[in-house]
Amino acid sequence: MINRFCKMPLWECNDTLVRVAQGQQPAELVIKDAHLVSVDTRELLEHADIAIACGRIAYLGIGGHSAAHCIGKTTEVVDANGLFAAPGLLDSHIHIESSMVGPSEYARAVVPHGTVGIYADPHEVANVCGLDGVRAMWEDAARTPLKTMLTTPSCVPAVTDVEDTGASIDAAQIAESMTWPETCALGEMMNFPGILACEKNALDEVRETLKTDRVVTGHYVTPDIDRGLAAYIASGASCCHESGSVADVLAKLRMGMYAQLRQGSAWLNLPGYLPQLIESGVDMHHCLLCTDDSHPHTIVSDGHMDRVVRDAVALGLDAVVALQLATINVAEYFGVGRDMGSIAPGKCADIVLFEDLRDFRAVRVWIDGSQVAERGQALFDVRPFAWPTFMTSTMNLGGQLCPQSFEFREGEGRPDGSCQVRAMAVSGGDTITQDSVVEVPVRGGKLMADPDHDILKVCVFDRHHADAGTFSHGFATGFGIHGALAQTVSHDAHNLLVMGDNDADMLLAARTLEACGGGEVAVQDGKVLALVELPVCGLMSDGRVEVVSEKVSRIEEAWRTMGCRLPSPFMTMGVMSLACIPVLRQTNRGYVNCVSFQTEPLIVEETA
Repeated sequence: MINRFCKMPLWECNDTLVRVAQGQQPAELVIKDAHLVSVDTRELLEHADIAIACGRIAYLGIGGHSAAHCIGKTTEVVDANGLFAAPGLLDSHIHIESSMVGPSEYARAVVPHGTVGIYADPHEVANVCGLDGVRAMWEDAARTPLKTMLTTPSCVPAVTDVEDTGASIDAAQIAESMTWPETCALGEMMNFPGILACEKNALDEVRETLKTDRVVTGHYVTPDIDRGLAAYIASGASCCHESGSVADVLAKLRMGMYAQLRQGSAWLNLPGYLPQLIESGVDMHHCLLCTDDSHPHTIVSDGHMDRVVRDAVALGLDAVVALQLATINVAEYFGVGRDMGSIAPGKCADIVLFEDLRDFRAVRVWIDGSQVAERGQALFDVRPFAWPTFMTSTMNLGGQLCPQSFEFREGEGRPDGSCQVRAMAVSGGDTITQDSVVEVPVRGGKLMADPDHDILKVCVFDRHHADAGTFSHGFATGFGIHGALAQTVSHDAHNLLVMGDNDADMLLAARTLEACGGGEVAVQDGKVLALVELPVCGLMSDGRVEVVSEKVSRIEEAWRTMGCRLPSPFMTMGVMSLACIPVLRQTNRGYVNCVSFQTEPLIVEETA
């Protein structure tokens, strides 16, 4: 695959680099006296010099050699004073929309943390607005130096025939997207049941990607790590970020798959398997680090890929190996290792100076030889992006929101008392939901919430098709709140998800989001406690990341006031409709068993 994410192709400037390396032409920039992190050899090389021209590295002064011969009158010289020079960090799998800001604002937030490139799957926006929405996102992204590489959404909808989305993507559209210069891979193939069943469109999407010599990124969540996993990999899917245990990671590595080790805002997977993976002694060349989803307050307060590397080192991983997992391994997987991923002659000058290899605090950041950040601040800025109207008018609920919509009349014909129902049981820091059977009150033919036993009502409304839309009823346990919560960030169809212990608060929450164009809201006893407006596709703000971060902090405080103790509860709630991860999920069409991929009834009939 031709790498289109550099300032200048190597074939256009190799003559200049040859002359600079030999001292026949001055470099544009020389970084002197750095501790070079060689991810190519897993070494730390002291007193290294780096000479740069045309956005690429021309010369390395190592082993007692210096770049003095590369310095001329016009050369900018930066004295690193023993700081650690590492390749710029790469996120191997990220959904920009989870940051709740657009791509340009996202870039302004993450670049100061040493992130120089991301492999982004915008399937959130694609599920709302299709590939037209994706193109608009990349117009915004192109206004910044961050290398924003597109992995075309493969599963829109995530699973067929169980939910209603705002758009759909088929193999012909995938083929078209593979001609775009920003495309580097197929986004996570979540429809692993379709692959295993040889579903035509799913396999055709993979085929269209492989024809262009691009990789197919994966998403495999099932206990079958034998025949099913082998079949999935054999189809062409070559990496996966959905591993819940060290056994899952090892099974994928042993079958030749790349394992993406995830540490996002809510899905904190590293502690669950990284120490055991280190202890196993397996070669980690096929391991990559990723965030998958990072909330704005996580980025603002804790960082981005620097945080992931820091967490990996704190769990026992060697610092240079941790950097390999966030640099050269990623570049080599995506087929751009000749240009990116390490500090070596000929490669792009994507470089971070870190204070140390423990906290990974970035002092300076260069992308293609241009300094883009210093001591936590971006050295670039962008004007607010003019989002097209079709992306800011996506709350098409028609007349669905009325008091009766929140009355669970599935109990009609039953005497007052109680009955058994299915409920989605959640736990903190995990994407998995359990299929739990609970007992709820029945009053006047209506099923009721039972907050005393942490049983809440859940409603999912199709927000894409107005009066033609549908909605469903369900229950959830594990949140422990009094009041109501609603959000339009509900993976992956991103319909309106409302949860609460009383109908009045649920209605107020739903109508509040309808009025502001989407987002997330917390309501208690008839009062809006906190609101995050996300008017772009109901997923992203058009404001600054710091402002959004503050609003998210306030709504998380509201969650705690309401009784919730889950970490990142917004993200836990947001995957309750994700019909490609076990076990029980609720879409606008009702319950889906995400192991059998069959619909399930709300009421569990008791047997004698």
